[in-house]
Amino acid sequence: MALSFVRIDDRVIHGQLVTRWAKELPCDGIVAIDDEVAADALLASVMKGAIQDIPVWLFTVAQAIEKLPKVIASSKHYFVIGKSPVTLQHLAKAGIDLHNRYQRINVGPMSARADTVTIGPNQSVTAGECEAFDFLAARGYSIEFRLVPDAGCFSWQDAQKKMKPSA
Repeated sequence: MALSFVRIDDRVIHGQLVTRWAKELPCDGIVAIDDEVAADALLASVMKGAIQDIPVWLFTVAQAIEKLPKVIASSKHYFVIGKSPVTLQHLAKAGIDLHNRYQRINVGPMSARADTVTIGPNQSVTAGECEAFDFLAARGYSIEFRLVPDAGCFSWQDAQKKMKPSA
């Protein structure tokens, strides 16, 4: 299976990805998916510059739908990073299978924004993101909230419990 790691991270590409995750898991290349980042030449250049010895591709969702089947069919090991669970939901709805070597979608930082609920350290979700996580979980994806490899983690089911008011 060519996907060794699937992650949601609102920073998309950053040094921690290489210094921590790429040292723990096989990584021959990184595919980052976000419409805004892919459309911004300066931001795309900065993100690609954050990673030195690993090839990086930045795609819009439409480009990813077209190109990910080739990535998945490869014999190499790729990280797929989406800025939001909604991004991965779009891919799954288009028939892209994001199951990976470790059988999970990892969730890193999702910063607090307007209309979010905090569910963990540096992890906040909107109602639309909750719907996307529900969609992905209903399709058999295990969703793990873990910022770095050696940190504690919790599941989407645990996160949902945190959002429900106590009786």
